[in-house]
Amino acid sequence: MQTLTDTIQLFGPLTLLAILAGTFLGIILGALPGLSAAMAVALLLPLTYGLDTIAGIGLLLGAFCGAIAGGSVPAILLNMPGTPGSIATTFDAAPMAANGRAGKALGLSVAASFLGGTISALILMLVSPLIASVALQFGAAEYFSLSILGLMIIVSISGGSLIKGLIVGLIGMLMSTVGADQVTGAMRLTFGQMSLLTGISLLAVIVGIFAVSQLLLDMEKMHEKRPSMKVENALEGAFPRMREVLRNWKLLLMSSFIGAGVGAVPGAGGSIASIMAYDQAKRFSKNSKEFGKGAPEGVVASESSNNAMVGGALIPMLTLGIPGEGATAVLIGGLMIQGIQPGPMLFDTQATLVYGIFVAFLLANIMMLFVQWWGIRLFVRILRVPQHFLLPLIFIFCAIGVFSINSDYFDVYLMMALGVLGFFLARFGFGVAPVVIGLILGGVAETNLRRGLQTFDGSWEPFFTRPISVTFLILALVFVVFSLRASWRERKANAVSN
Repeated sequence: MQTLTDTIQLFGPLTLLAILAGTFLGIILGALPGLSAAMAVALLLPLTYGLDTIAGIGLLLGAFCGAIAGGSVPAILLNMPGTPGSIATTFDAAPMAANGRAGKALGLSVAASFLGGTISALILMLVSPLIASVALQFGAAEYFSLSILGLMIIVSISGGSLIKGLIVGLIGMLMSTVGADQVTGAMRLTFGQMSLLTGISLLAVIVGIFAVSQLLLDMEKMHEKRPSMKVENALEGAFPRMREVLRNWKLLLMSSFIGAGVGAVPGAGGSIASIMAYDQAKRFSKNSKEFGKGAPEGVVASESSNNAMVGGALIPMLTLGIPGEGATAVLIGGLMIQGIQPGPMLFDTQATLVYGIFVAFLLANIMMLFVQWWGIRLFVRILRVPQHFLLPLIFIFCAIGVFSINSDYFDVYLMMALGVLGFFLARFGFGVAPVVIGLILGGVAETNLRRGLQTFDGSWEPFFTRPISVTFLILALVFVVFSLRASWRERKANAVSN
């Protein structure tokens, strides 16, 4: 009976409308250069409070899928990637647009995005339960080591700088200690502020760090003139070219598996997935000399891998509770705000909810296809909206959303302060995503460390002798070593060039 109720809820009008709205708004935000998928999800996070769990998560998944797909619109028409994952799309889509084939490039992008996302949804459904079944064997030692691994991933999404990544991650970890101690109940770092008794508002951190900081960066660049385009020329022939994409089914499958595989590696992200798929497509193509000059295969490879990355990124998020990059860090925040703790226990205790998330993700990809097809004229015109009109509206939406949750002005002040912090972090080459990852995983690491020490009578030995625990710690060390090596090579290359 409960399963029937959950099924009705999943396919109910409210849930379907939430997924549709999230996808629509995600495409719009993704189509605006500079507004990332993480920011799109963060902006819609406050709306999930009035929705049931499946509808709320469906809204965020729709925004994630939509933003990634929407990034192709400015990449094709303006040669400006809307999201980092659309960088490789510009290599061939922009030349196609310059040669009067913008409509065809848009059509290939829509079809490849849908098919790549759908393939990754199937991979997510097949692989996640297998990983979760293994992760159910985890104890306190394994969860602590897994948290350390997740924190070391901070380095991978911080531009390769170990020091900068750790500094920003430690800021997030420090924030996780604010409020009542989970073991003793003692107050920590509240400074007499009643609003901090239950800890720092996760929503205020997410919206401030991702959205407000990006708005400040965009305000700084408002004087820069953007390229223009003729809307009529852009829309000519802009319809999903399914048959043409499916004709290249080998390329589609290869790119989708690359995207899902790279997405499942925490810290990799859509830009790496699309560039790797583009490189492999060029390597195996019979028309490799056409790549970079307007080859349709380049658009298919980039967009299918870029959207397949989303399904791959959800695998470690759902099965292990590890956010691999900015958007999944925000998604974990959305799950936690709904009272759901991602990880292997989720598959054991709330299996129906997990499969509801799978279906919601699949529905988001289907809706993305139709929304992009029918709404392309609107999305193209949104690129022409002046930023001095758009940015204040987005800020007002952020402030209202954060305030509406607890009706506390302190959360709004905190959001603005963290937005300024995020602005300066970004200006000086620090990533902002590690703040959220540190905030989420810091509490998990502390709780499981203390629980483990109590279980093992104060002994540290099990943390380094239990096979799974020591494997995670070794992987964390490998992440650090590779980051140091990459940083050293970059400094050496810069020294040679100078």
